[in-house]
Amino acid sequence: MITVIANLKGGSGKSTVAFNLGIWLETRGQPVVLYDLDPQCTLLDVAEIRREEGITPPLQVYSDKESLARHLSYHPGEVLVDVGAASIESMKEAIGIASRVLVPVPPSQPDVWATQRFLALVDEAVGSRTKSRPELLAFVNRADTHHAVRESDETEEALRMLPGITVLPQRLYQRTIYRRSMSEGLAVFELWKGSKAASEFDAFASALYPDIGKPRKARSRGD
Repeated sequence: MITVIANLKGGSGKSTVAFNLGIWLETRGQPVVLYDLDPQCTLLDVAEIRREEGITPPLQVYSDKESLARHLSYHPGEVLVDVGAASIESMKEAIGIASRVLVPVPPSQPDVWATQRFLALVDEAVGSRTKSRPELLAFVNRADTHHAVRESDETEEALRMLPGITVLPQRLYQRTIYRRSMSEGLAVFELWKGSKAASEFDAFASALYPDIGKPRKARSRGD
């Protein structure tokens, strides 16, 4: 399956989601490759940290968009593509061959507006492909952790009003551990197995991949 993780706005957490999903799949014995088509190359950087630190499982990340379609013809497992608005043509190309598009949306009205514009870009990328149109999935990313703050709920409600997109009830929250995990080359569930972030990410990934079982023994690190 080809899952493209994309958004028109920067700072939505695409690379963090892609990285953690890649490791989540790896720890469950799933063959997975990632494509980093964002000029910032965050996935390439964090994969290099894992390689230098000898952290297992390793993460295979490519950045050559020309090899994407060829690779898909023989890769037996999951393909995750991280692409942003800095490369609109790459985004359209990736969406054009995607099985599904995952859209992280931070809790704000501008991010909802950007998602509306993103849906138009998807229509443009897919064209008349009605039968093979990718599934569109949105979720609230970097959600507020305080129950009294309403922006996350309001953002989710607004997303549910958009046509042609499914809104996942699972959220990922604004937690320091996500930033720290990227800097150390560890997924949140490797960095701190019993954390709230680890639990919420497992629920999120399990919703995306309901048929994948429990993880193999993986390296973890305390807080």
